[in-house]
Amino acid sequence: MARLRTPPDFYKIMGELDSKEFIGIVGKLNATDNNGEYMPWHKFMWKTDTHNGLSKENAWLSTKIARNSLLNKFSDLPAEHEKFMQFCVPNSLYEKLHIIDKLTGGGHALSDSPLVSNGEKDRYLVRNLIMEEAITSSQLEGASTTRKVAKKMLSDKRNPKDKSEQMIVNNYMLMKSAVEKKDEELTIDLILEFHYCATHKAIDNGAKSGCLRDDNDITIGDIYNEVAHTPPCYKSLEDRLNKLCTFANTDHSATNELNNDGFIHPLIKAIILHFMIGYIHPFGDGNGRTARALFYWFMLKSGYWMFEYVSISKLIQEKRGDYDKAFIFTETDEFDMTYFIYHQADIVTKAVQSLQDHIDQKKSEFNDFRNWIDNSPVSKNLKHGELEILKEAVKEGGKLFTSKSIAADFDINEGTARSYLNKLVDCELLLSTKPKNSRSIVYVAPAQLKDRLKL
Repeated sequence: MARLRTPPDFYKIMGELDSKEFIGIVGKLNATDNNGEYMPWHKFMWKTDTHNGLSKENAWLSTKIARNSLLNKFSDLPAEHEKFMQFCVPNSLYEKLHIIDKLTGGGHALSDSPLVSNGEKDRYLVRNLIMEEAITSSQLEGASTTRKVAKKMLSDKRNPKDKSEQMIVNNYMLMKSAVEKKDEELTIDLILEFHYCATHKAIDNGAKSGCLRDDNDITIGDIYNEVAHTPPCYKSLEDRLNKLCTFANTDHSATNELNNDGFIHPLIKAIILHFMIGYIHPFGDGNGRTARALFYWFMLKSGYWMFEYVSISKLIQEKRGDYDKAFIFTETDEFDMTYFIYHQADIVTKAVQSLQDHIDQKKSEFNDFRNWIDNSPVSKNLKHGELEILKEAVKEGGKLFTSKSIAADFDINEGTARSYLNKLVDCELLLSTKPKNSRSIVYVAPAQLKDRLKL
């Protein structure tokens, strides 16, 4: 991949034009191209079909003039050299926000299904999707544990064996903490609390969990091992974070009659919080994990409850280069965060759609199982808890259960869990075994269980 091209200086281009040439440029191009794409100079310079007969520099000037008319600048979000972060919302971005609102609005995906009780939502969604976000967020930061091992560790509540597993446990607890703290205002203390949770016993660079960095010995590299970003001076961190908290706590909703700063969509504010932690880089390590936690925290605070189950880290990981470039495009183009906002809006759209697909799959599995319950004589002799275990066994031949894991998953005591498992063994629906040198009985799902039950 070619190195990213830095945009030409706006004022230099304008200064080389006479008034007649300048007037001929204004209004010729829009903030986006005809497909609604908000192109960075790195791509724009080669897309001559979008230049409307202008040179690439003059076409860029015309585009920037259109963007500048839409830009919002915020004094609560300082950048550098007395400049401030800014962004705009072209029509194509409004469209993306509308799609996300439609996908997440009303909660119909859950409330219209049998998976509606808190216990069932926890079982079908939290256990899988918060685990998924915790695992992938950790892998983004270098954790090497496999998904299968990580999920089993979290399900069994096993203590982590190494730093990679500790990162995953931390991120799992961090996601739960974001849910618990969603009604609080943002403070530096809360940011430090999130960071401590994310990095406890899993931190590099000599940094301390829950503490701001106290030096400038930190740079962010690109794929060429060149410096892509030098974070602000450590002496400015408290002031910058206090201003970020002010921005987060200011009511930018459409219902605020006293709002003089204008409406900002909650998703955009959440993305800005994510971006600003990455830009400020207040910690020696763990900035990415903390940034993503703040994104979730603000979405939940804004009433988007479904984001408790949305995983963005997997999609970021799949195209990490695009994520990094969105940061660089912002910093090299007058701190225009619109690039990062577009990128994250696309990530969120895909993540929400993935959640919808996951829910549809769970609905299908649930309905198949309910049909079996209604028609099978075997099910008539089983209690609700036993049926729930059986449903898990049907999904994965060879899956292992213990009374401890079932007790944790179903929020019951181990004695009750053991009685459920033994009943399924008596009905020849599970196998039991006692591994060598182990005091605990392990229960195994037979490989052909689904065929035997004719599901």
